Amino acid sequence: MTTPPKLGPLHDRHQALGAKFAEFGGWSMPLEYPSGTVKEHTAVRESVGVFDVSHLGKAMVTGPGASDFVNATLSNDLAKIRPGKAQYTLCCDAETGGIVDDLIIYWHDDEHVLLVPNAANTAEVVRRLAEAAPAGIKVTDHHDEYAVLAVQGTKSDEVLDAIGLPTGHEYMSFVEADLSEEHTGIVVCRTGYTGERGYELIARNEVAGALWDRIMEAGEPYGILACGLGSRDTLRTEMGYPLHGQDISLDVTANQARLGWAVGWKKSEFWGREALLAEKEAGPKRLLRGLVATGRGIPRPGMSVSLVPDVPLCEITSGTFSPTLKKGIGMALVPTLVNPEAELGVDIRGRREIFQLTQPPFVDPSVKES
Repeated sequence: MTTPPKLGPLHDRHQALGAKFAEFGGWSMPLEYPSGTVKEHTAVRESVGVFDVSHLGKAMVTGPGASDFVNATLSNDLAKIRPGKAQYTLCCDAETGGIVDDLIIYWHDDEHVLLVPNAANTAEVVRRLAEAAPAGIKVTDHHDEYAVLAVQGTKSDEVLDAIGLPTGHEYMSFVEADLSEEHTGIVVCRTGYTGERGYELIARNEVAGALWDRIMEAGEPYGILACGLGSRDTLRTEMGYPLHGQDISLDVTANQARLGWAVGWKKSEFWGREALLAEKEAGPKRLLRGLVATGRGIPRPGMSVSLVPDVPLCEITSGTFSPTLKKGIGMALVPTLVNPEAELGVDIRGRREIFQLTQPPFVDPSVKES
């Protein structure tokens, strides 16, 4: 018997706005609203949009030495940052180095580390960490207890200023704040998945409705739009941000995905270290590369990529129409023997369209602008 998808704490708000829903990681989430994916995408690039991404996981690692434990298991090095900062990292398989999940660490202090994995992988990340945790370290899954709202775009500061939440803190840092006496403990993070300046807000479910309503009201002067996962996908693809389950997976390593910057190579231990070091030294046999259409073709995941006609090379992992560039863009794990400046063919419904290999991002990011 199929388990019905979970409903987030803001499901009624999305229904009232006329959202179209899709299952994502076991959750029923808004795919788009009547405004449409392109308008939602443009709102973020030019003004401001708000996403409900409450399907993302939330897990807390606590106890004496919690941060040291996390640092000895996940790929990136906490020594690069400090408490009060967030960090992109990978949970890798200890034997193969394949990517179990990519996630964000929020380092509160040495005894409290919040992890935000992808929805479909949360249980597996928690399981692996809990099984490896020494005595005194606790790994708690809070997946269903917290909402996550992403306010993204050039006017995101103005919107949060209007409702009294802190803004202007350093990129990849976070601050805890209260919306009101009743609505407390909101984590305001200078993070996002769109390439634009923005914030992600982590709040208890009972706070989520009031927070959403206040954001939508404060954003009216700036033309704020509620944005679904459709526009989140086009925005992240324009930035070349990988999506687990498509661009990265247990069969893909950090070296292949060009995510070596998220690996603490100088650390003495982390899951998958030996396998990744060996592959790095030998050189990966494939790399995640970007493709830009020279014509009107729009790539989609699973479409065959070839160097010469009728000889498949690999497949599109992510592909979409770029509302910013007004052309098709995509990513694929291309064998390293292929010239990085080559033109490749993509089989689009039986028609071979030509694409130029490139290095993402496809558009200039403004996520770090002060």
